[in-house]
Amino acid sequence: MTVECLLYPETELPPESLLERARRLASSLVSDVSGRWAGAPGLLPVAGLKPGEVVVGPAMTVRTRPSDNLLVHKALDLARPGEVLVVAAGGHTDRSILGGLMGQYARTRGIAALVVDGAVRDRSALDAYAPPVFARGLCHVGPYKDGPGELRGVVSIAGLPVHDGDLVVGDEDGVALVPRSLAEEIITAAEAKREAEAAERRAIEEGRWDRSWIDRVLTLRRVEVPGP
Repeated sequence: MTVECLLYPETELPPESLLERARRLASSLVSDVSGRWAGAPGLLPVAGLKPGEVVVGPAMTVRTRPSDNLLVHKALDLARPGEVLVVAAGGHTDRSILGGLMGQYARTRGIAALVVDGAVRDRSALDAYAPPVFARGLCHVGPYKDGPGELRGVVSIAGLPVHDGDLVVGDEDGVALVPRSLAEEIITAAEAKREAEAAERRAIEEGRWDRSWIDRVLTLRRVEVPGP
């Protein structure tokens, strides 16, 4: 018996120049200039990410039943080089969604990263053979392969809506998401914040970091403690 699943149309890939600009940023910068809502809390790098590396790519979205990876297998076959597989698996960590073999196959397909709102396994194999992997946790128990699910539709990971083609920015701090319609605007703002933070670092090194703003917004009331 076969399982019917929904496949929505592909979205246009972003220009490489935009992706290259995003790779010089950080998830924290993207989150800050997005009103500090763009982060996917709880999705952390578990394998394959080099120190200081920032991985960027358009999302290929996958919605699957928790603990089931049938649609993830199909997504690996359909994903275009440079895309980031974003798997909405309900945040469950009692079974893994993918492991070393799927991670190795993802690399041969040119997939930029794997983002799983659920668990993965085979960390050492993922480190050795897979693109960077972000997940909610690790679990050695394997998945079901029954379906159903959807490909390239709107999904929710860690409480954030993700559309196919939205920009994924992942690094040591986790994952930030950029709506594709706002990518140029947000990346430009993040670049400006990166320069502002660089100026602040220079001020710290030179002993001239302005701290006066703290006392403008904070009042300390001293507490008198009676003596013995």
